[in-house]
Amino acid sequence: MQRRTALAAGILPSALPCWAVAQAPASDLDLLEQALRALHPGLHRYQSEAALATGFHRLRRAWDAADGPRDRFLALNAFLGTLRCGHTYTNFYNQRGDVKQSLVLGAPRLPLHFVWAGDAAVVTRVHASAAAQVPVGSRLQAIDGRSMAALREALRPLVRADGHNLAAQDALLAPTGADELETFDVLHPLVFGAREAFAVDLLTPAGQPRRVALRGLSHAERRAMRPEPETEPSDATPPWPLTLHDDGCAVLRMPGWAMYRTRWDWQAYLGRCFERLQAERVRGLVIDLRGNEGGLDCGDALLARLIDAPLDAGLTQRRVRYRQVPAELNPHLDTWDDGFRDWGDRIQPHSPGWFHFRDQPIDRIAPAGPRFRGRVAVLVDGSNHSATFRFVQLVQRHRLGTLVGSPTGGNQRGINGGAFFFLRLPGSGIEVDLPLIGTFAPEGTPDAGLRPDVPVAATAADWAAGRDPVLAAGRRAVRA
Repeated sequence: MQRRTALAAGILPSALPCWAVAQAPASDLDLLEQALRALHPGLHRYQSEAALATGFHRLRRAWDAADGPRDRFLALNAFLGTLRCGHTYTNFYNQRGDVKQSLVLGAPRLPLHFVWAGDAAVVTRVHASAAAQVPVGSRLQAIDGRSMAALREALRPLVRADGHNLAAQDALLAPTGADELETFDVLHPLVFGAREAFAVDLLTPAGQPRRVALRGLSHAERRAMRPEPETEPSDATPPWPLTLHDDGCAVLRMPGWAMYRTRWDWQAYLGRCFERLQAERVRGLVIDLRGNEGGLDCGDALLARLIDAPLDAGLTQRRVRYRQVPAELNPHLDTWDDGFRDWGDRIQPHSPGWFHFRDQPIDRIAPAGPRFRGRVAVLVDGSNHSATFRFVQLVQRHRLGTLVGSPTGGNQRGINGGAFFFLRLPGSGIEVDLPLIGTFAPEGTPDAGLRPDVPVAATAADWAAGRDPVLAAGRRAVRA
């Protein structure tokens, strides 16, 4: 379960409070611009005011010229992409009614999963209907006559990312089954047209060219391909399995940190995991975060067991743009905590147009036992862009473990998140996720994610043979 799933599922209030009666802005785009300018902390992180104004102008022209909801949805995504914020987007899970049915769920899906390995798209899982035609480890060359490189180039501007982080965009454009709603599955038919079947050109693992016709899958069929079971977290079915190996190494697999509404005591579970590591005298721990965008700061509970003294977690400064939401915006903003509508005395002025928080309790992490004293490796990839990015950044900065895998998502300059409004545009019905807290690093910080200490990625041959070289490298790192 991913961060964006949990934020959207079942937490939007069914009725607005009595204060939500102010006059609404004149149009969807007036509302969007007013909300972004009043509330969003990252509008000018990567672009000037002139560039932002040009973006709004282009969006209005495209919106007015649009031939229906599809064109407006794509125009909006193209504009939001220019903000270069990994948390500002048309959240597929938060769309409703006809918007969700026609734009998100309706089109047939490709009957396979794939990942990007450099410029290659490598098949990692195949639906039963296509298994005889497409071997795992095949390299996709083209879909319906368009090369995979051209497809990726066309879709990237519509995909959210923090800064100019291509790794984050490619992670979202890789339909792996990590999410119920995949970015590629939604955007590909919107841009290139929905089809009941796909003409796919590929190279088999043996290097043989092959053209196949593949029946498209319904959303339900695509969802059934997901590798992670959709069960309520519990000690009987933990979403974070801990596996101990004979070589003294343990692997903690953590595919998601979306623990917002679960009743499962995940903190107690992690405590028991570390108790077991101590009792079994485990010498090396691999924490597998591949595919994990984030969610709650579950990484703090891990860090607390890797340190002997309080850890300074203040990598960035947290700021907001407003003290109180303008009254006319409130009727269009949903959230899970109405405290976001008025920060009150929790914030104080920082500089013109900015406020910072008086108390930042997450900036220091205290040790908690039992302490793990063995070697630690963390497996990372482009999906790590929110809470997982913060965790791996702290691991790398404080030398608490070795990062293994491929470059992360997120951005060293800081990201926007922490608190959210869900803005619903009343005319079109489209929803936009709006982050409220910006984190800002010192001037001159690179516009990039994090590079692993040990770079390694699976090749097409690895997938064909069922090998996991990233996990193998992680286990070697903790045995060294």
